[in-house]
Amino acid sequence: MKLRSNTIELDKSQFKKIGYQLIDQIANFIETVDQNPITTAKTPSELQKQLEQTTFPEKGRSPEELMSYTTELLLKNSLFNSHPKFMGYITSSPAPIGILADLLASAINQNVGAQILSPIATEIEKQTVKWLAEFIGVSSSYGGILVSGGNMANFTGFLAGRTEKAPKSIKEEGISNSDKKLTVYCSKSTHTWVDKAAILFGLGSNAIRWIPTTSTNQMDIMALEKRIASDLANGNHPMMIVGTAGDVSTGVVDDLNKLNEISKKHNMWFHIDGAYGIPAAVIPSLKSMFEGVEGADSIALDPHKWLYSPLEAGCTLVKDPQHLINTFSSHPEYYKFDNMEGETTHNFYEYGLQNSRGFRALKVWMALQQIGREGYVKLISEDIALSKMMFDLANAHPEIDALTQNLSIATFRYVPLHHDLSDLEYLNKLNDELLSELQKGGEVFLSNAIISEKYCMRACIVNFRTAEKDINEIIEMVVIGGRKVHARLLKQ
Repeated sequence: MKLRSNTIELDKSQFKKIGYQLIDQIANFIETVDQNPITTAKTPSELQKQLEQTTFPEKGRSPEELMSYTTELLLKNSLFNSHPKFMGYITSSPAPIGILADLLASAINQNVGAQILSPIATEIEKQTVKWLAEFIGVSSSYGGILVSGGNMANFTGFLAGRTEKAPKSIKEEGISNSDKKLTVYCSKSTHTWVDKAAILFGLGSNAIRWIPTTSTNQMDIMALEKRIASDLANGNHPMMIVGTAGDVSTGVVDDLNKLNEISKKHNMWFHIDGAYGIPAAVIPSLKSMFEGVEGADSIALDPHKWLYSPLEAGCTLVKDPQHLINTFSSHPEYYKFDNMEGETTHNFYEYGLQNSRGFRALKVWMALQQIGREGYVKLISEDIALSKMMFDLANAHPEIDALTQNLSIATFRYVPLHHDLSDLEYLNKLNDELLSELQKGGEVFLSNAIISEKYCMRACIVNFRTAEKDINEIIEMVVIGGRKVHARLLKQ
């Protein structure tokens, strides 16, 4: 039988040639990433000019030429979170085993939405979910699903909680038919995902009770209890408490034990946003910080943050997996996914928002095995120690005002010698411009935070390539850059 003639297929020798060349370039990129700028200073219009093809091509292009062109395009015009001085947003340097796992997963190309479509991939994802539960110290009976990242992990837990705690007619009648307003409680420092969830899933932003934080940036427990009591007195329906295990600005972990107790007292769903910080629960000395996590009805965590997985990899864990099925399962007549010779099938489309799903779990599963619990304890502990080192160096420097340090996040601001610390307007402007200069410079990439109205730089270390040398050099860069920006502002 004659094979189809087409331009998309690559024969074995051609595939190997292109693939070997690509692997060589990636290996060289990884080995030398610290010797190159973290990011490009080119503008969007300048980047657009790098794209040779301005209109949709009529004819195809040599795959060898295309791969070479594209590789160079990415290696010269990207932001590299693999760089040891990238500490901006919470995206880790990807474990090389995860890079290879994504290649393998793409080659097999399974749709991990149904067992019959992804036989071994489904089992690997089930085991990955179980291992992640064990990793953070909750029962391996928790069920869950791999998703794209923190927003989706939190959305998935939020929707499960809404289905469980809202009136039982919600699927048929919707939320607007309820005679009581559903309310959600979280600290004012909670990530913006909760605002999006309330809006997108029918509660409305006014359903969120933004609870003040204490001087340590934890949710104020007394304020929380007063607000719940007030809502009950006004005929509202307190539905969910959201605790944070590592807030994005300062790394603080809420008092999860107290939040668990309050949620149980009022029959509320207890969700933990642990997208960033919950992996630190693996460290024995930090166990007390995460007490109460085992009471959570749902937990969000992101392997692509502090488990060193390539993007995308988030996860939702749920104490009773049936809540996910109750929320997401549907059985149209054209789905025939349950014929497995008498065994119960595990179809992940019933556990989340997606039907068609890539094999995200493979890179996480492989890294968990390569590194193991002991390896993660070592790496995460080292990240935290480097963050403490950065805070201590900042605190000791006469031109840096060190503000906070929790988990692997340190915050600080540049303050010129003898300058009034209370001069917020000027210091905020100075540090805003300094951060922009540092980011554009390509040698270090920090992000920002607002601490007690102070605009500061924020360094989050979730990078197994970062070393003490990088911390010392970053402090020096901040001081040198701060002096230059200060001198420029004085001339204006």
